[in-house]
Amino acid sequence: MDTKRLSGTKAYQGAAIVISAYGFSQLTRLAGNLILTRLLVPELFGVMALAQVFIIGLNLFSDVGVGPAIIQSKHGTDPVFLNTAWTVQIIRGFIIWLLTFMIAPPLALFYQEPILSKIIPVIGLSSLIAGFNATSIFTLNKSLRFGKLTIMELTTQAIGLVVMIGLAYQYQNIWALICGGLISSSIKTLWSHFLDTTHRNRFLFNKAAASELFNFGKWIFVSTAMMFSASQADKFILGKLFPFALFGVYNIAIIFAEIPKQITTQLSSKVLYPLIAQYSHLTRCELRRNILDKRKFLLLPLIAIVALMASFGDLLIITLYDDRYKMAGWMLPLLALGIWPFLLHSTIDRALYAIGKPKFSALANLLKFIYMVICLPLFFKIGGYFGAILAITTNDVPAYLMTLYGLKKEQLSSTQQDLYATLILLAVIGCLISFRHLTGLGLPGADLYSSQL
Repeated sequence: MDTKRLSGTKAYQGAAIVISAYGFSQLTRLAGNLILTRLLVPELFGVMALAQVFIIGLNLFSDVGVGPAIIQSKHGTDPVFLNTAWTVQIIRGFIIWLLTFMIAPPLALFYQEPILSKIIPVIGLSSLIAGFNATSIFTLNKSLRFGKLTIMELTTQAIGLVVMIGLAYQYQNIWALICGGLISSSIKTLWSHFLDTTHRNRFLFNKAAASELFNFGKWIFVSTAMMFSASQADKFILGKLFPFALFGVYNIAIIFAEIPKQITTQLSSKVLYPLIAQYSHLTRCELRRNILDKRKFLLLPLIAIVALMASFGDLLIITLYDDRYKMAGWMLPLLALGIWPFLLHSTIDRALYAIGKPKFSALANLLKFIYMVICLPLFFKIGGYFGAILAITTNDVPAYLMTLYGLKKEQLSSTQQDLYATLILLAVIGCLISFRHLTGLGLPGADLYSSQL
C-alpha cells in the first residue's frame, strides 16, 4: 500500500475514532450535566463558567504551541526535542498557576463575587498538573494513533464526573465541580506517562530545540491569545451583564449549540492538521483539491446537526431540564445557527497552519474579538437579553471573512463549496421549520421567549 493511501486510511480511521469518542464523551457529559443541574443551583454553574474563562485565558495567552510544534516538526520524535518541549511545558504550567493568585482578587472585586478569589487559584492547579503531561500525547497524535489516547480521555472524564456527582450529592456546593476536575487532570497526567514507554520524558533544555519551539510558537501564541479573546469574550462580558443564574442558563444553551463546533475542533486539531501537514509539500492546487474532497464529507453531517439544533433545540431543553433552565430553550436555536460560519472556516483554516501561515487565524480571531467588545454591549443596550444573544449569534462572521481572504491569497479558496453548503443548510432548516409549523409547534423558542417577557 503506498504512503498516500496509508495516510488516508489512517486519517479515516482516526476520524472515526475521534467522532465516536466525542459522541460517547458528550453523552457522558450530558448525563452528568442532567444530574448535576438537579443537585446544584444555576448560580454555581455561572460562577464556575466565569472562573474557567480566566483559567483558559491564562493557558491560551501563554501558549507557545508545544503540541502543534511536535506534530509539525521533523524533529518531533527526537528525544532532545521532546524533552525540551516537556520542560518548557512544565515551566509554563508553574507560571500559569502563580498568575492565578494575582488575577483572582481583582476579578472577585470586579464581578462582585468574593468566592472567585478562592476558587481561581485552586482551579489553576489543573494547569500546573497538565504541565507534567507526557509528550507521548502529541507523538501518538502526530502518527494518528488514537486508540490509547481515546481510552485515557474517556476514562479520566468518567472518573472526574463520578467524583463531581458524589461530592455534589453530599455537599451541594461549587467545590464538587472543582475537585472532580482536579482529580481527572491528575489521573490523566499519570496515565500519559504509560501511553508510550519507548520514550520517557526527563528534564532537559536544549537551546536549538527551544529556538525551534519558540520560532514556531510565536504565531501560535498570537493566534491562541486572539482565539481566547474572541471565543471567550461572550463569557467575560456576559458575566458582568447577566445575573449569575441567567449566565448559568446561557452556559447550558451554549453546551448544546457548540456540539458541532467541538466535533470540528477535535477533528481539525487531531486529524486534519496532522494529515494536511503531511501533504503540505504538494502544489497549492493539489493541496486545495485534496482538502476540499475530504472536507465535503465533513460538512454534510455538520449541516444535519446544525439544522436539527436550530430547528428543534428548544424542545431538547424543555425535555431534559426543569423550569429554572427553560430560557436556554430560546437561546439554543439562535446560538446553534450562529455556529455555522465558525464551522466553515475551522474545517479548512488548519491548511494555513500547515503551510506556515497561522497569522491569518490570529487576525481572524482579532476581528472577532473587536466585534464582540463593540457589538455585545451595544446589542445588549438596545435589545436586552435577546440583543446580547443576537450579537453572539453573528460573532463568527468577521473571522470567517478574514479566513476566506487568507485562503484566497494562498490559493486555497473554499468559497464555492461554502456557498453550496450554506444553501443546503438553509434549505434543510426551511423544511424542518415548515414541518414544525404544520405540526403546530411554532417557531423554535418563540413561546419560551414570549413567556419571559
